[in-house]
Amino acid sequence: MSPLLHPNKKIPAMIRFLTALCVCMMTFVCTASAQDRTIQNVLQEHADAIVASSRKSIGPAIDAVSSSGLLAAQTVLQQWQEKNLWFVEDEGAFYYAQPLDAETYTLFAFEDGAPVGDYNKAAIQQIKPNSGIRAMIGAALVQFQLNDPDPERRREALLAIQRDGEAAHLVPLRASIASETNVQIKALKQTTERLLTISFDTDDSARIAAIDGFDGSLSIDARAALNPVISTKIALSDTLPEGANVKGQIKAGSEVLPISDAFAMLVDAGLVTAQPTRDERKSALEANIVDGKVGGYAVADLNTQSARDAAYSALAANGTVPAYDPSFTMERAATAARFVEVYDEPSKAVTDAAEATLKSINRAVGINQTADLLLDGLSLASIYFLAAIGLAITFGVMGVINMAHGEFIMMGAYTGYVVQQIIPNYTASIIVAIPLAFAVTFAAGVAMERLIIRWLYSRPLETLLATFGVSIALQQIAKNIFGTQARPLTSPAWLDSALVFNDVLAISYIRIAIFVLALIFLGVFLFIMKKTRLGLETRAVTQNPSMAASMGINPDRVNMLTFGLGSGIAGVAGVAIGLYAKVTSELGADYIVQSFMTVVVGGVGNIWGTLLGAGMIGFFQKGIEWLNPSNTLAAQTYMIVFIIIFIQFRPKGIIALKGRAAGD
Repeated sequence: MSPLLHPNKKIPAMIRFLTALCVCMMTFVCTASAQDRTIQNVLQEHADAIVASSRKSIGPAIDAVSSSGLLAAQTVLQQWQEKNLWFVEDEGAFYYAQPLDAETYTLFAFEDGAPVGDYNKAAIQQIKPNSGIRAMIGAALVQFQLNDPDPERRREALLAIQRDGEAAHLVPLRASIASETNVQIKALKQTTERLLTISFDTDDSARIAAIDGFDGSLSIDARAALNPVISTKIALSDTLPEGANVKGQIKAGSEVLPISDAFAMLVDAGLVTAQPTRDERKSALEANIVDGKVGGYAVADLNTQSARDAAYSALAANGTVPAYDPSFTMERAATAARFVEVYDEPSKAVTDAAEATLKSINRAVGINQTADLLLDGLSLASIYFLAAIGLAITFGVMGVINMAHGEFIMMGAYTGYVVQQIIPNYTASIIVAIPLAFAVTFAAGVAMERLIIRWLYSRPLETLLATFGVSIALQQIAKNIFGTQARPLTSPAWLDSALVFNDVLAISYIRIAIFVLALIFLGVFLFIMKKTRLGLETRAVTQNPSMAASMGINPDRVNMLTFGLGSGIAGVAGVAIGLYAKVTSELGADYIVQSFMTVVVGGVGNIWGTLLGAGMIGFFQKGIEWLNPSNTLAAQTYMIVFIIIFIQFRPKGIIALKGRAAGD
C-alpha cells in the first residue's frame, strides 16, 4: 500500500505542527496585548467605581491598579490619594492636572507625564476620595514604597509604618522582605513585620513567634507594641463570659479598686440596688405625709434618726418608696463580691508570651539604665576632675586656699567665647582657645601669686579672705565687660550629637570629649611631675621646702610656676565646661565648692586622690539624683553631709599626702 493511503504516518505530525503554530500565535497575540495594556486601560475598566468613589465598591479598582505591574501605577495612586485624579467624561479617560488659572487646567498622561491639553474646569470631574478611601490607597502604596530603589525612601516608609501601622501593611511588607538586599533595611523590615504581626495578625502562633522575637529587646517600639497586649480591665467575676483570660483576683478596697468604684460596678451590673441617701429618705417622708402621719408614725414623733428610719421602712414595706436596709453598707456589699483583673486580649497563650517577653525587656532595660547611670557618673566625675586638678596642684604644693580658682575657670570659658567671635569656625576656634586660655589664666595666676599670695604664705585665713575678694572683683569685671547674660560657647558640629548604643543607653560627644580631655591632662600632669625639672623641684618643695632650698631650689620660683600651672589648667577646664554649661560671670562659683570637696576627699595635693575623689563625688551625686530625680538640691545636700561624715573617719582624704600640704 502506498504511504499516502496510511494517514497515521503523516497526519499526526501535521496535527502537532498546526497545534504548535496555534500556540505560538496565541502567545504572540497575548504578549502583544499585555504590552499594549496601559494604566489608562486599567482605570477605564473600573471607571464607574472610581467616579462613584464609594468605599464599599472601590476596593477592586485600587487592587487592580496596585497589582497591574505597570510603572505608572504608583503615580496614579499618589495622585489619586492627593485628590489630583481627574476624569474627562467625553473621552472616558483619567489624567492628573495642574491649574493654569481658576477655570483652566492642564491635564497630563500617567504613562509618560506628557500634557494632553488644556481643559475648562466645567468639562472635567475631580475625583475626591474620602479619608477612608485615601487610607486604602495609602495601604496599596506601601508595596511601592517598600520596594523603592532608594534605600532611604524604603527606610522612611518602614519608620512611617512603625508609627502608624495598619493590618493592610502586613502582606506587602512580608512580600518585600525576601527581595531586600540592604542588610540594615532588611533587619528593619523584619522588626517592623514582627511589630505589625503582634498588633494585627489573627494567627496566635504567628503572634507568639513575633513576641518571642523581642526577648530582651530594648526597642521602644517593641514595648509600645507589647503593652497593649497585656492591657487589662477590672470586671466582676460573675459577669465574665466563659473562657475569659483572667490575670488574677482584685480585692475591693485596694489601691486599684476603691470601694466606691467596686460598688458602682455592682450597681451597673444589677447585682445590688443603690440605697437611698439620707436626703432622699427625708424627701420621701415629706412627700408621704398624710393627716400628720407618715407610714403610721406621727410626724411629731419623728425627732430621731431611728424613728425616721422606722417610718421609712414602713413606707418601703408597702411599696410606696424604694427599699432601705439600715444595716447595709457599700463596703460590705463590695467586699462580698469577687472582682478579677481580665486581659483585653482573649488568648492566654499570647498574653503569657507577652508577659514573659516584657519581663526580659525590663531586665535588659534595668541593666542598661544602670550602665547609663554609670556613664553619667563618669561624665560628672570628669567635669569635677577638670575643675579640681588645678586646685589640687596649688592647694597641695602651696597650702593656699584659693577661693578665686572658680574665676580662673570662668576666665578660660570667656577666652573661648572671645576666640569664637574672631574665628567663626568652631573646630578651629576650640583648638586655638585651649592653649590661649591656658596662657591667659597662667599669666593671671602668676600675677596673683606675685602680687598677693606671696605675702600671705602660712596665713591661711588671710589667704582665704584675700582670694575671696579677688574672686568677687573678677566676677564684677566679667559683668562689666560681657554683661550679665549668658554667652554662647558653641561646640563644633561633630560634638552636637551623641553616641547611641541603644534606645536606653547613650552619651553625648561633648561629655566624651570632656572625659578624654581629663585623661589628657592627667597624663600631662603626671609627665610634668615625673619627667621634668619643674616636677622634681615641685615634689621636693612639697616634701620639705627647707631642704629643697638648701639644695639650690628656689621655693618662690617653684611656688610661682606651680600656681600659674594650676591656674592655667583651670582655664582649659573653663573652655571644656563652657561647652557643656552656660558661660556667665558666676560659672566658676558653680564649681568651686565641688572642686574643694574633690580635693579634700581625695587627699590634698595628690593627683590620684583627686581622681578618686572626683569619681566618688560624681557617682554619689548621680546616684542620689537617680533616687530623687525631682530634687537636685537634695542630691547636693546629701553629698555634703556624706563628705562631712567621710572626713570624720579619713581627715586626710582617700590618699594622704606626706609633706607640707599634709601638715608634716
